[in-house]
Amino acid sequence: MPVPSLVVGIAGGTGAGKTTIAREITAGVDSVTLVPLDNYYADRSELPMAEREEINYDHPDAFDWPLLREQLVALCEGRTVEMPEYDFAVHNRTDETTTVEPGDVVLVEGILTLHDEVVRDLLDVKLYVETDADVRIIRRIRRDVIERGRDLDGVVSQYLETVKPMHEQFVEPTKKDADLIVPEGANDTAVGLLRERVHGVVSGNERPDF
Repeated sequence: MPVPSLVVGIAGGTGAGKTTIAREITAGVDSVTLVPLDNYYADRSELPMAEREEINYDHPDAFDWPLLREQLVALCEGRTVEMPEYDFAVHNRTDETTTVEPGDVVLVEGILTLHDEVVRDLLDVKLYVETDADVRIIRRIRRDVIERGRDLDGVVSQYLETVKPMHEQFVEPTKKDADLIVPEGANDTAVGLLRERVHGVVSGNERPDF
């Protein structure tokens, strides 16, 4: 199986618009492999539900970095992986995995995508999506309450107690490791240029670095 032409990492705070940027810059590419960092929360099957609910999921220690490194290396080498699936309702992995093949573009997306040095070194392009905090918290509330069925008061408490401080301590500092900072909400020009570069690399006309 051929190796990817380009490996992209997209980081940024919760609700920053990372998935939207990922979709827009790869629009028109024949095959894109999305690697959501959220799928790599560590397995907590040994813990009861009450303890899993207390875990700080915005801290780097919440993630299974060894598995992400292993599977990202495999994808970069053109090998298929069995990606874990995560159930946010029970704060744990499911028993099922998803078979994932490397596409023309492999795209890693998540709040702490640029945190791990090994992962960063595997990325050809490192992006950080920067969005105002008030926009991000509104999107977070909508997602967690509507899509994940969580209690509004709990979502707000979690944001104030862990999401916001972890963003300031761990997520925002990764901007320094980004090749490009994309201003979400005023990004038509930036996204257009990125899309052109992605297509140029995939077609073989440009180098896989920005």
